[in-house]
Amino acid sequence: MKSPLAHGMLSKPGIWGVMAPVMGGIRGAMALAALGSMATIGAVVVLALVVHELLQSDPQPARWMVLALLLTAVALILRGASFTLSHLVAFRLETMLRTELAEHLARVPLGFLLSSGSGALTKVIQDDVKDLHGFVADSTPLLGRSVTAPVVTLVVLLVIDWRLALVALGVLLAGVLVLRLAMRDHRELSERYDAERERINGAVIEFVQAMPVVRTFDDGSTSFRRYHQALSAFHGVLAHWVEASSTSGRLAMIVLSPLPTLIALLVAGSLLFASGSLSFAVWVGVLLIGTGMAEALIPLMWLSGFIRKANGSALRIQSLRSEPPLPEPLSAQQPVGSDIVFDSVSFAYGERSGDVLHEVSFCVPAGTVTALVGPSGSGKSTVARLLPRFWDVRAGAIRIGGVDVRHMSAQTLMSHVAFVFQDTFLFHDTIADNIRLGRPDATMAEVERAARAAQAHDFIVQLPEGYETRAGDRGGRLSGGQRQRITIARAILQDRPIVVLD
Repeated sequence: MKSPLAHGMLSKPGIWGVMAPVMGGIRGAMALAALGSMATIGAVVVLALVVHELLQSDPQPARWMVLALLLTAVALILRGASFTLSHLVAFRLETMLRTELAEHLARVPLGFLLSSGSGALTKVIQDDVKDLHGFVADSTPLLGRSVTAPVVTLVVLLVIDWRLALVALGVLLAGVLVLRLAMRDHRELSERYDAERERINGAVIEFVQAMPVVRTFDDGSTSFRRYHQALSAFHGVLAHWVEASSTSGRLAMIVLSPLPTLIALLVAGSLLFASGSLSFAVWVGVLLIGTGMAEALIPLMWLSGFIRKANGSALRIQSLRSEPPLPEPLSAQQPVGSDIVFDSVSFAYGERSGDVLHEVSFCVPAGTVTALVGPSGSGKSTVARLLPRFWDVRAGAIRIGGVDVRHMSAQTLMSHVAFVFQDTFLFHDTIADNIRLGRPDATMAEVERAARAAQAHDFIVQLPEGYETRAGDRGGRLSGGQRQRITIARAILQDRPIVVLD
């Protein structure tokens, strides 16, 4: 069953779907930024009125100057309020996303987590959520301001003098046309850019992580060559992009800068002023306001890159959230006993063709020890991981105590099976608390009893602080064999009727 957050998150692909649960706050931040932009434009209009007043025979500009100061203060307050609100919304969205993803990962098959790998999942939960936080916090107020400012400026210019408004609009349209020329093939080039950058990141990570192997078997020429090739390909894409768009891109930035609009308004205004169809005060007002229309579009160009990056992060978050959870039985059954039966089990990994297991059948009576022996790749680990239901079988059934594991609740199944992985993992905590992981309420005597059964007690007491010694990051302060024995002690302490040693 999907939560309200998940329903909104999956309702529309991309950033607007992921941001759906907090769209009220985002719209509020964008509205405050838009109002602040309008107040800024209003202050500039009032400055034009100040100039008009100064040209009168009995000038009294004080009231207009006070109004301009008030509008400026309001603009600053609204801008600050929009960023405050957007940051609060961003923190709320970040908390909601990470909570929702963590709860969802607790419901998906463990096999999916193992096949996905910690790096890919970490990127989504940490990096992609962080990118969305940055987009909501910093970009949404700019988006509201950058969309509002050109529209309001054009409306004000049309009210003041429609002829000069058309001149400013013409310069803007020329800049947009040149910009579109500069952005041709942008999607294809950006996709190639992202792909080559990922290749560089992968080559760097591979080179660093494989350093012991590289230093033992390779002088660096083979592994470093892969990085150099990725870097050369990235340089080629970047050079092609710059070559294709540098001239038109620079031209677009020049046209969209305030100076061309100012020159056009000066020339057109001088002609109209000389003909007597334009007052000096109106001309000054247009000069003050007109340059803001093209200038306000420049942030939208930079925002397009942030939107594309945030959209990619949103799609990866939605892809992870859409992974189907492990089906739960409508009416859970309780096993009677702990004997294990594999009944004509067939299984195939989703990304591979052909069965890994085909009609496998055997029985493990309760209270016995059974070893699966065979060559690498014969399916021993697959059999072990199907028992605690890391995946569901394609055909056949696995029964514990006469009950199909698919008909048990996850809590019931886990209360019957303890699992020791090939790859050991210890938290950066004390040895005792690592052993207590499955039973945090276990006494110290029970912890020591489990450690003795796993033949770990003797080396633990020789550590600097005994059972209170911290294992280090991922158990890095201990040897591989020591970590393995601690994980076995953890399984023994759980005191479950079935222990799987993979």
